[in-house]
Amino acid sequence: MRLFNMFATATFLAMPVLANPVWAEESHGVISVTGEGQVAAAPDMATLTLGVTVNGDTAKAALDANSAALAAAIKRLKDAGIEDRDIQTSGLSLGPIYDYSSSNGTPQAVLGYSASNMVTVRVRALAQVGAVLDAAVTDGANTLNGISFGLADPLPATDEARKAAVADARRKAELYAAAAGVKVGKVVSINENGGYAPPMMMAEAMAGKSAAAPVQAGELSVGASVAVTFELAE
Repeated sequence: MRLFNMFATATFLAMPVLANPVWAEESHGVISVTGEGQVAAAPDMATLTLGVTVNGDTAKAALDANSAALAAAIKRLKDAGIEDRDIQTSGLSLGPIYDYSSSNGTPQAVLGYSASNMVTVRVRALAQVGAVLDAAVTDGANTLNGISFGLADPLPATDEARKAAVADARRKAELYAAAAGVKVGKVVSINENGGYAPPMMMAEAMAGKSAAAPVQAGELSVGASVAVTFELAE
């Protein structure tokens, strides 16, 4: 028993005496800001949504007529240089046409049937957009639901917008820090909030030299948004 007490005492005395903990570095305040960046880019491709709507006495007659007209329109598109991979069915419908001529608006009878078939077409050469539209409507296509412009490879423009967003975040942080009498230190965290690309019109037509329908491609503004937290220094 006595030997145990002597051993415990010796062990206790051999342990170092710890003072108050010493931190490796002082704790600093932080500032969190959101940076926005935008880069203008000229579109290099267009997406069209077009198709055929045909009425017939019977459902089969409407669908057959629609199929024939759309087949002719697709052939015209391919003759204009559009590849199979750039033509995709986006909507197909077939339904009755009712007689609503009664005073109460209640359908009284089926007058016929309407068949609609829409395709989405990507045009990779903007100068051909007008010619492609003309080719599609020459044989059959009688419905155009919209046209949009984009970038085949948006990554380079998006990366430039990201750089601009980070620079904008630092600018804001330095502005706030200077007003508070402190300085901006190292980056603590960066989080991407997402991007956007609203169209901006430009005054150049893309119709080419032919009498094709005039189409303006406009300009895209590719954007990025980041939330950045900086450390503050005295």
